[in-house]
Amino acid sequence: MTRVTRDFGDTMQKDAVPAVSSDVTFSSSRFPNYKIGANNQIVDAKDDPKVLSMKEVVARETALLLEQQKRLSVRDLANKFEKGLAAAAKLSEEARLREAASLEKHVLLKKLRDALESLKGRVAGRNKDDVEEAIAMVEALAVQLTHREGELIQEKAEVKKLANFLKQASEDAKKLVDGERAYARAEIESARAAVQRVEEAIQEHERTSRASGKQDVEELMKEVQEARRIKMLHQPSKVMDMEHEIRALRIQLVEKSKRSLQLQKELARSRQGEQSIFQLFELDGNEALGSCLRINPCSDNAPELSKCSIQWYRLSSDGGKKELISGATKSVYAPEPFDVGRVLQAEIISDGQQFSLSTTCPIDPAAGLGSYVEALVRKHDVEFNVIVTQTNGVDHPSESIHVLHVGKMRMKLRKGKSTNAKEYYSTSMQLCGVRGGGNAAAQALFWQAKKGLSFVLAFESARERNAAILLARRFAFDCNITLAGPDDRARLGS
Repeated sequence: MTRVTRDFGDTMQKDAVPAVSSDVTFSSSRFPNYKIGANNQIVDAKDDPKVLSMKEVVARETALLLEQQKRLSVRDLANKFEKGLAAAAKLSEEARLREAASLEKHVLLKKLRDALESLKGRVAGRNKDDVEEAIAMVEALAVQLTHREGELIQEKAEVKKLANFLKQASEDAKKLVDGERAYARAEIESARAAVQRVEEAIQEHERTSRASGKQDVEELMKEVQEARRIKMLHQPSKVMDMEHEIRALRIQLVEKSKRSLQLQKELARSRQGEQSIFQLFELDGNEALGSCLRINPCSDNAPELSKCSIQWYRLSSDGGKKELISGATKSVYAPEPFDVGRVLQAEIISDGQQFSLSTTCPIDPAAGLGSYVEALVRKHDVEFNVIVTQTNGVDHPSESIHVLHVGKMRMKLRKGKSTNAKEYYSTSMQLCGVRGGGNAAAQALFWQAKKGLSFVLAFESARERNAAILLARRFAFDCNITLAGPDDRARLGS
């Protein structure tokens, strides 16, 4: 290319400016688009297959968005919108740079045209024609550049429109994502609430099933009794006669048992050598499990029981072996399951004199207790409502309801969710009836959970107290542990 300088002399050699051939053709009617590559080398952008025009990029991105909009998830669509927005911003920046480059090209063309005009005044002949042709070509390039700038302005408007569209779509996608997230959270909370309701329903069903089991048994018994009653209504006279006979037989049986008991006591007294001494005291009470035996004075000459020393003993049925019952030093004693089939004896010492009282026959078992215990053995854990009257020998002021658990492997005493004691069956555990304690002794027991921790528990009935003792001893025996009172353990060698 001919180098143009601003300093020209008044005269110029013709050969100083090489001639421009009129046969020269340009490969393009616009300035080439160059890029600076590696090592500061100039690279033509046309040779780079990766470089696309702005329209092609916008068209391709729009087609991809339209194609993937239907099959993308909400999150992916939001990500795509973010990427498209970034690409639009990048394209806008490129358009701004191209606009600046275009402005620079206008400046260069103007300078080039001014230089050619200046050169035109200094040359003559054929060189002047070549300069004029070059000036015409520069003007044509300026027109093409102006046309290109119009296209760039249009592309810039399209890019701006696309950027606004993508920005709005991105905001809509964010709102949609937030809405979907809030809906998912609401669904999760609803699912949790449903699960909680199901759990509560299951627990309620378990409670009602337990209660309904008992109700079913009671209703079945009522239905059986009602069926029997309806069946017997067909023979009313016979039923009434049978009821009267049963009532009369019961009265006679009670009178006979009282008379028999009185005769047995008189016979026992007559067998003793000093009848006058034995008439000072008598043993009162039903000689069966679940009752209380009480020593009562039967003579005005009898000393006060509070000033006497009392000790209860357990005798074998043949009257041979005599065992002391430790702690039984009161005038009242409630037989426990271990006393069934044995004779109980009380020795009274007052002013050096000794009095002895014995039951007329071995202690009888409680009716229906055996079948009741056998029904409870089938359960893994049996609960009894109790009241703690003493703890470690100290009276318990509160009379709140506690629950005593008698299980296969251990016993536990709790109040609500608070546990007072929980111990496995061991040789240090003791369980027996309360020795003394008035009329309520038949419903109370003594439990030493471990050394240094003992309780006196009162049950709702004597039947439950005796069932708890038998059940605990049964489960402890299955664990190779003999569960009894301190005197019974010493006698058994445990």
